[in-house]
Amino acid sequence: MHITVTDRDGTTRGIEVEPDKSLMQALLEHDYAVEAQCGGVASCGTCHIYVDPAFADRLPEKDFSEEDVLAASHHERPESRLACQIPLKDELDGLTITLAPVD
Repeated sequence: MHITVTDRDGTTRGIEVEPDKSLMQALLEHDYAVEAQCGGVASCGTCHIYVDPAFADRLPEKDFSEEDVLAASHHERPESRLACQIPLKDELDGLTITLAPVD
């Protein structure tokens, strides 16, 4: 599946990823600067991204932990998500994301 990623420096490139892993894992495999300090349990916010609103209805709902972590960010926006909480499924083919600034 294909995902378009805009890095923090504004560089945009497409990557091919395998489904059935988290978006965070895919970003790490493609050497994006996502720290993933908590290992993907939605407790650190170091995989904060902005998701194209066109895909919002295809994503799982935010749980309390994800909402809490995002609320603590200085860069939270309506399209904010944690990449560790987004499982890559076929319906996300073509997803466009931007890495959020580091807090």
